[in-house]
Amino acid sequence: MPLYKAPLRDMRFVLDEVFNANEFWQSNPAMSHVDLDTVSAILEEMAKFSENVLLPINRSGDEEGCTFNNGVVTTPKGFKEAFKQYAEGGWIGLGADEEFGGQAMPKMVTVLTDEMLFATNPSFTLYPLLTIGAGMAMKEHAGEELNNRYLPKMYSGEWAGTMCLTEPHSGTDLGIIRTKAEPQADGSYLISGTKIFITGGEHDLCENHVHLVLAKLPDAPAGSRGISLFLVPKFLVNEDGSLGARNPVAAGSIEHKMGIKGSATCVMNFDAAKGYLVGKVNEGLAAMFVMMNYERLSMGIQGLGASEAAYQNAAAYARDRLQGRSATGVKMPEKNADSILVHPDVRRMLLKIRANNEAGRAFAIYAAQQLDLNKYSEDPAVRKAAADRVALLTPVVKAYLTDKGLENCIEGQQVLGGHGFIREWGLEQWVRDTRISQIYEGTNGVQAHDLMGRKVAKNDGVFVASYLAEIRAFNATLAGDASLDFMRVALAQAADEIEAATKWVVEQARINPDEINAAAVDYMHAFGLLSFAYMWAKLAKAAAGKNEAFYSDKLKLAKFFVTRQLPELTSRLASIKAGADSVMQFDMDYFA
Repeated sequence: MPLYKAPLRDMRFVLDEVFNANEFWQSNPAMSHVDLDTVSAILEEMAKFSENVLLPINRSGDEEGCTFNNGVVTTPKGFKEAFKQYAEGGWIGLGADEEFGGQAMPKMVTVLTDEMLFATNPSFTLYPLLTIGAGMAMKEHAGEELNNRYLPKMYSGEWAGTMCLTEPHSGTDLGIIRTKAEPQADGSYLISGTKIFITGGEHDLCENHVHLVLAKLPDAPAGSRGISLFLVPKFLVNEDGSLGARNPVAAGSIEHKMGIKGSATCVMNFDAAKGYLVGKVNEGLAAMFVMMNYERLSMGIQGLGASEAAYQNAAAYARDRLQGRSATGVKMPEKNADSILVHPDVRRMLLKIRANNEAGRAFAIYAAQQLDLNKYSEDPAVRKAAADRVALLTPVVKAYLTDKGLENCIEGQQVLGGHGFIREWGLEQWVRDTRISQIYEGTNGVQAHDLMGRKVAKNDGVFVASYLAEIRAFNATLAGDASLDFMRVALAQAADEIEAATKWVVEQARINPDEINAAAVDYMHAFGLLSFAYMWAKLAKAAAGKNEAFYSDKLKLAKFFVTRQLPELTSRLASIKAGADSVMQFDMDYFA
């Protein structure tokens, strides 16, 4: 059976020694109820749940999958019991407001619990994840009556939330959706239409489902400006909070997928189902983006969690697998062969995964800290700066961490050789389950275009300039420590290269708009490498001067990243400057 042990020491190191989390929380009155001892206990409990409850039903859930029978979806064996335990433990509301039954933990905490969940059972994790995202959108945009009626039940696990955007003809281009909302005399709406790819649209884990649905009123403006958001429950809710009549919304089928087979991906049919407006008419997309941006950050964590699991299993295999002898002489004379860890290429793969994991975890915590500043800071200027930083980094967290996540799972699979292709070793499932993370919640190509188009070119690189200023200010603090010179020089060069690439694309886009999309993916990866270099600078500074092997190994891995991975940034920039013409020169008929 695949193994997993939550990397609690690394998590605590990033929180306490890299980001000084306790000081950060205590300095803000809205987070002063949080301290490292409490968070450490939370992480330990989540480690136990993930390792002992979720991991054992991950493979069986994949093999059994969800079943569909006349509108009824049954989840795999063990999921219902695990969900009950998860809900009773208060995990769904871990980051939710206390007024609705939550525990008000900062995002810096929940990204780490999410990492453990995704590392051990991504199919299971998606069920409560959608509920949390729906709750966030409601908290920000729904009225008091809807929130008081629905949110406590959602955070308790009695009811579940979904996000209903995509239609058979409409994916990224939500402006052409056809789902309709007919106003009623009592202030409600009748929602009619079909939505596809709805995660957790129907299942047997709870007694009611709360669908957040994008739809258009009869007189709505064309395009995305005419989209409104509606809450459509599976069962209507009576005035006393009890469940009433069944609403005419149901699953028409479930998808048969490459991975995450324990997660029910549904086609949902709304047949004049009663719904309630969330937020303002024709402003539904802004409300839904609260949920979508949360999910995009969560998908990045899915990539990170899978990558950590892949590393642990590949490293364990490499330690035990005897094959060949070291090129520099026998290392295990008592054995008939050496461990494959003596081979540099095996080490290269494992170190690459681990370097990405440690930088990725720090990057996730950094993005989470910006979200916490945006939510909790009492200084409007700080909140604005944090919101801008989140806008810039959200597509990078989603796309870069999931691209690296799949890449790392495949590298881990490669370490196992033929065993990596065999089911019982687990790596093939992580590869299949992680693949979707690059696709849903906006494909990674769309995320790259969002970064390059909306977050860079549209504002002439202002967001990037602010980020680079912060990086350079931090990098200056490394001066004077000879052990960190390698990091300081490399980070300075990476920042200069991104600055030059940003300026080039912004200028070229004024002449040819295709330059934005042509450069997008390479720019996103270059930007991800810069961000990982920034995180490694933070990790290295926190580890410098400490004699324990745990810290000296951080510096060694930082050097591996700088010398073996960061140089990719330069090649990405060369691809950007090749321009759009080489991509767009073909006639459409060529693609036959």
